[in-house]
Amino acid sequence: MWAIHADAGRKIIAGAFPLLQPQNFLKPKKKKHASIEGPLARLGSLEVRLACGKKEIRKAQRLRFKVFFRKGGATPDAKAAITRRDADRFDKFCDHLIVIDHEARNRFGQIKPKVVGAYRLLRDDVAEKKGGFYSAGEFDIAPLLARHGGMRFLELGRSCVLEQYRGKRTIELLWRGILAYVRHHRIDAMIGCASLEGSNPLAHAAALSFLSHHASADGDWRVSARREMHVPMEMLAKEAVDARKAMSALPPLIKGYLRVGAKFGDGAVVDRKFNTTDVFVIMRVAEIDARYLDYFGGPDETRRAA
Repeated sequence: MWAIHADAGRKIIAGAFPLLQPQNFLKPKKKKHASIEGPLARLGSLEVRLACGKKEIRKAQRLRFKVFFRKGGATPDAKAAITRRDADRFDKFCDHLIVIDHEARNRFGQIKPKVVGAYRLLRDDVAEKKGGFYSAGEFDIAPLLARHGGMRFLELGRSCVLEQYRGKRTIELLWRGILAYVRHHRIDAMIGCASLEGSNPLAHAAALSFLSHHASADGDWRVSARREMHVPMEMLAKEAVDARKAMSALPPLIKGYLRVGAKFGDGAVVDRKFNTTDVFVIMRVAEIDARYLDYFGGPDETRRAA
């Protein structure tokens, strides 16, 4: 969703920078086994880092609820409706990448920093101990992992950005944070579900066909939707697809994945709870265009100004 459930870029490593005022809000707290501590990058009033502790994870969950359920047409269960948080069992052991606006204002006009973007990150070593990847519920990824047993995989999921922040800076910061995380953990490939809005695949015939004809993973990297959920993506013949129109119809998240060289699995899956049509994404770090690695791995705004 993009609202990006896609359950859905770019990237940078940056040093730690002082938090903007007020410093007593959303200040990083020590987290057991935190893989990366402190800010990863900053652009203006926006900062990206890993969530520290349950309180900040709840803030990310409330953002997801707002984006997926209030705005995106997803159907909450009773617990989600009461708590107004999108939460599941994976949240307890995933890392949560968040973007914070330190100059956001509340309804009274007072500065009150808030979480405006989020991604959920799940490494394969953690998934192996905790019962697998989220995307395995929709796609048959076991053969992929078995074929590349010596590689480190990272699942990206629950990507979302508050509507008024869906601009270049927020997306750039999310990808900068992801790249910092990828480099820190020496990740070889990123995988996960990305979504097109709506649970009618036929409405996305051109877009799905475009992905199947022009960006399909093959060979050792091929992944298929689970048999009982599999919806064919190749609905239109290659010559019948207007590539430019199909590309423009794709959600921003999937466009971003395409730009950095992502490939897509065989078959889509309808997720009725989230009111989306999901596709599987594979991004090999070694195949990401060097231009993106250089740009998103470069200095942040503060260092450029200096």
